[in-house]
Amino acid sequence: MGSKPHAHDPSTEAGAPASVYGRIVLKLSGEALMGAGEYGIDPERVTAIARQVRNATDLGVEVAIVVGAGNIFRGVSGTAAGMDRSTADYMGMIATVLNALAIQDALEKVGLTTRVQSAIAMQEVAEPYIRRRAMRHLEKQRVVIFAGGTGNPFFTTDTTAALRALEIGAQCILMAKNNVDGVLDADPRLIPDAKLIPQLTHMEAIERGLRVMDTTALTLCMDNRLPIFVFNMADESNIGRILSGEHIGTRVITK
Repeated sequence: MGSKPHAHDPSTEAGAPASVYGRIVLKLSGEALMGAGEYGIDPERVTAIARQVRNATDLGVEVAIVVGAGNIFRGVSGTAAGMDRSTADYMGMIATVLNALAIQDALEKVGLTTRVQSAIAMQEVAEPYIRRRAMRHLEKQRVVIFAGGTGNPFFTTDTTAALRALEIGAQCILMAKNNVDGVLDADPRLIPDAKLIPQLTHMEAIERGLRVMDTTALTLCMDNRLPIFVFNMADESNIGRILSGEHIGTRVITK
């Protein structure tokens, strides 16, 4: 038996709209898990995310997830408080495992089979990150949650998302934002009438200093022509609409 192709066959889902992407990486910030809270994990928000992932898998899409930890611990804020940067980053990486387990629990409650793979060894709760094993899980329609960042300090979970997406052959990255519709031309906290940018290139995002991803992650995506979709996670229809080819939020591409 060979591995299944990435492209979705519409005939496998009677009446279901076809997805234009076969394998994706969904990047969830830690803040996307907070809901209306100031920190921690909101069970209702995580359940809503699980439903959206389930809708994506119902289209035949293979889904991998990279999760941040800003809702629990930020390495940069730890450094600002006088902590060694490497130590702070390792603490942040460990915090991503907590979020990954919460997401795993929510996904399995909506009927999905999952695997958590950590770049930092935690064999009691997660598999080690092994690229070929991750790809095999995806081919078997399991949702793979990548935790532990890259396993190295000084790299963000945005860079992890770019790196993992390229390693597993994902066709795009979906960047889920917390109550922000996409990439704006200014900080809405400072300029209330900041406008949505529907499309831009990776290089434009870098040159304009727009907060899509960090520069390392954007450069990786640009060099490998990997598109990024930035969208509002609050609307549960958005992932399905993006996968069906609709233009939602901001699309970051290489021309």
